[in-house]
Amino acid sequence: MEVVEEYMQRLYESGLYPDKFVCYGKQGNVVDVEDPVSGKRLKLLTFCTNDVLGLVQSEAVRQAAVDAIAQYGTSNSSCSVLSGRIDLHRQLEQEISAFKHLPHTHLFLNAWMAMQALVDGFCHLAINLPGFQNTRETLIMTDVLNHGCILSAVVNAGNRSGKMFSQSPDVRVKSYRHCDVNDFARKLRRYAKPGDRIMVVSDAVFSMDADIAPLPEMLDVLENYPGSVIVMDEAHASGAIGATGGGIYEHFGITPQQVLDRGMVPLIMTTFSKFAASAGAAISSHRKEMIDLLDVSPTSIGTISLPPPITAAALESIRQVRQYPQLVQTLQANARYLRSRLMEHDFEVIGETNVLPVVLPQDVNPKEFARHLMEEYGVWVSAIWFIAKPRLRITANALHTKEEIDLLVEAMVKTRDALYQQPAVVATA
Repeated sequence: MEVVEEYMQRLYESGLYPDKFVCYGKQGNVVDVEDPVSGKRLKLLTFCTNDVLGLVQSEAVRQAAVDAIAQYGTSNSSCSVLSGRIDLHRQLEQEISAFKHLPHTHLFLNAWMAMQALVDGFCHLAINLPGFQNTRETLIMTDVLNHGCILSAVVNAGNRSGKMFSQSPDVRVKSYRHCDVNDFARKLRRYAKPGDRIMVVSDAVFSMDADIAPLPEMLDVLENYPGSVIVMDEAHASGAIGATGGGIYEHFGITPQQVLDRGMVPLIMTTFSKFAASAGAAISSHRKEMIDLLDVSPTSIGTISLPPPITAAALESIRQVRQYPQLVQTLQANARYLRSRLMEHDFEVIGETNVLPVVLPQDVNPKEFARHLMEEYGVWVSAIWFIAKPRLRITANALHTKEEIDLLVEAMVKTRDALYQQPAVVATA
């Protein structure tokens, strides 16, 4: 424990440890929080929630969760393949399959477990089957900026639970430069061997840079490797991009069936913590066998199934998104407006989605900037300080009004003026 205590003390002193605000309630985008430093209660206008469509406060979603508790209780108290499966699970799987245009879906408690089960199952299969032996090696290609749930699963792909059951051919994991299709193609040519099972895993929308994976170009490259599996993590894409919030395939005007017709295999991970006012994740496939494999993976067998109120909230949220696409249109309009206002005032905004990372000068502490916004103007944004370029991570949602967006931008301009000087602009004749 001495090492832990020494490390944590250094972490506290460095200012890198995050502030942990406690929320007491919210109305629209106004939240009642407790400041962990001063202990004071603050009313804040939030631009840091991932509730992108505002469905957490939807009366229909809340009532669905309440009704599920009344019918099933608060927990299923078992894993799906024993006694933990309920009809709401089947309904949610069917709703996701229709939304993502892949007919078979499996639910998980969170994205970390979903990705681990998928990688384990694909690379090592599951229980030991007499007379069957998998000898084909797997090559996994991963974007260097993929989410931690992907990185955690792939870096352990060669030594995780699947190997306990003797299906343990070699797994090779190779990364490619962020959204760099040329490097992606180069790495495939370099590392793919005849007979390899190839899996490519990528965020659809990257959570910190807010850019979108170049899916069409990636498919053009993968078409040279028939049978390749391409996995899109749509955590920040579902409900956010595409005309009706369908995600990256809708955004680019591609269907999963078109990918199948070209000889590749699409898998989609959907998560419920952003657009679907809930928690949990799902893997969708065109093949029932892939989903049944996930059912018998160690990650599924050893874990409780998605609780009834969580399942019901996700189910009703997706139904709301599919019934009211104007929610997505409002979100996208708000994101465009906020991006344009920030750029109008010379903030360096990167990405292209409702997540708006604002890169700050190297000598500006993003925590100090965010704290000033909070204390002086009652505006809450996320400070990111643990990566190369300090930044603020601002998220627009469907509940924001233009007045609230204007208030944020005005507060950011005033905070910038208070904390650092902008270079003077010299007028030319």
